[in-house]
Amino acid sequence: MAETLSRPIRVLVAKVGLDGHDRGAKVIATTLRDAGMEVIYTGLRQSPEMVVNAALQEDVDAIGISILSGAHMTVFTKIINLMKEKGVKNVLLTGGGIIPEDDMQALNKIGVGKLFAPGTSMNDIVAYIQNWTLENRNY
Repeated sequence: MAETLSRPIRVLVAKVGLDGHDRGAKVIATTLRDAGMEVIYTGLRQSPEMVVNAALQEDVDAIGISILSGAHMTVFTKIINLMKEKGVKNVLLTGGGIIPEDDMQALNKIGVGKLFAPGTSMNDIVAYIQNWTLENRNY
C-alpha cells in the first residue's frame, strides 16, 4: 500500500447460524492478525443482530462472515439490512465459504463486498481488505 492508515484495520470475523465448522474462520482470523490487523473473533452461532451490534461496539472497518451452511443469501441480506438500519457506513461486509458464483453476484448487487471461495489465496483476502479500507475509511 502506498499510503498508510492512521490506526490498524479492525476486522470482526463471525460464524452466523448453526454452522459449527469454524476452522476456516480461525485460519482467516489468524492470517489477518498476522498481517497487522486487529481481529475480533465472535465465535460460533452468532445471529446477524449480534454481529452488527459487535461491529458497532468494536468500531470495525470490516465484517468477515464465514459460512458453509447454505444460508448465505439469508445471512448476508439480513446483515446488510441491519447495517443500513443502524447507520453502519464505511464498513466492509465480506466473507467466504461455499457460495455459488450467481449468489455471490446477487449479494454484491445489494452491497456485500467481494466474497471468497475455498482455496482463495490468503494474500488476496488480506490485500482486498487493506485496499478497501484505505479507499473507504473515514478519517
